[in-house]
Amino acid sequence: MWAPSEEMTLNGWYWFFKALLWIPIQILAPTKVSGAENVPDKGPVVLAGNHISYAETVLIPANLRRRVTFPAKAEAFNMPGVGGRLLGWFLRAIGQVPMDRSGGRASAASMDEANHVLTTGGVLGIFPEGTRSPDGRMYKGRTGMARLVLQNRVPVVPVASVGTEIVRGPLGIPHVRSPRIRYGRMLDFTPWADNAGDREVLRWVTDTTMAEIQKLSGQRYVDAYASSVKSGILTPEEVEARIAPAPGWNRERPLTDAERLAVQTAAKESGVDH
Repeated sequence: MWAPSEEMTLNGWYWFFKALLWIPIQILAPTKVSGAENVPDKGPVVLAGNHISYAETVLIPANLRRRVTFPAKAEAFNMPGVGGRLLGWFLRAIGQVPMDRSGGRASAASMDEANHVLTTGGVLGIFPEGTRSPDGRMYKGRTGMARLVLQNRVPVVPVASVGTEIVRGPLGIPHVRSPRIRYGRMLDFTPWADNAGDREVLRWVTDTTMAEIQKLSGQRYVDAYASSVKSGILTPEEVEARIAPAPGWNRERPLTDAERLAVQTAAKESGVDH
């Protein structure tokens, strides 16, 4: 009985399905792309984007020359029924990695898979907000993306999705009316890489990246996690009160690793104990 090789499983299926679905995607979601030249042709990179709908996990890879790996929630790989098993096979076949959010060893293993994408020179797509926006606005980014970027010393390319809401036509067929994908300039945070465990640095890297995405998307920003809105922890009035000009708008840039070393050296030379 024929069985696909490892190379076919990890690479061939991705390009096979991309070619197979190319025409349907262009018909159902004709996407305008700008700034794709900001994504390097080779080498590890993180694509950090806003998250309006599920369509972005299809439209970004479909309209980019390089293969993109998105961490998907672990539950999607092990859903019950024939449809669930088919979905799990499909996600594995195209090389997507499960992201376990339960904590502990399972979550650590998930991060190892995401790290592996970068250490092998791949493109990792991440939505720092952690979940889809409940109302089209941008919400506070989580710092997991920043930790991956700093630990692996890789660049970030901000990517904004606009008009990617999924709607249903007269026949009930889902489509996206006028999606646009915009890539911003590449961001380099390696001067802060030695402080990947510093909360202040992680928050600044996250906010800086989210601010660049906001410039591309034009969204209003809410300084709260989208999950707290979806769960009802925050009332609509509290959400409105947290509207801010931009992510990290009042946050100062932390010292780079070299600047911290210079400060410490100067302190020692002056005899001041910090």
